[in-house]
Amino acid sequence: MAKHKPEKIGEILARLVAQRGYGRVSVETKLADAWNAAAGELMARYTRAGGIRRGSLEVLVANSTLVQELGYQKQVLLEKLTRLLPDEKLKDLRFKVGRIDVT
Repeated sequence: MAKHKPEKIGEILARLVAQRGYGRVSVETKLADAWNAAAGELMARYTRAGGIRRGSLEVLVANSTLVQELGYQKQVLLEKLTRLLPDEKLKDLRFKVGRIDVT
């Protein structure tokens, strides 16, 4: 009979978080919170942070007019986000028109 060493609790928790997808939910929540803080209440109402691809945060926007306005504010928003999310190494923002359920 083979003896097994006891596992460290940190290793067990890390495996559980990965298996259940809790880490992804945490990252999505962190991105959404950071975007809402950077964009401000009004802009956040008509936009949603998506995922990060190749250093670019994808943002879903309610309409093309707002995409244009966000384009003017892009550098300021990017600077705010890099302060709020230093580990993400953001280089760019990409805005895409899509359906937003405004609440």
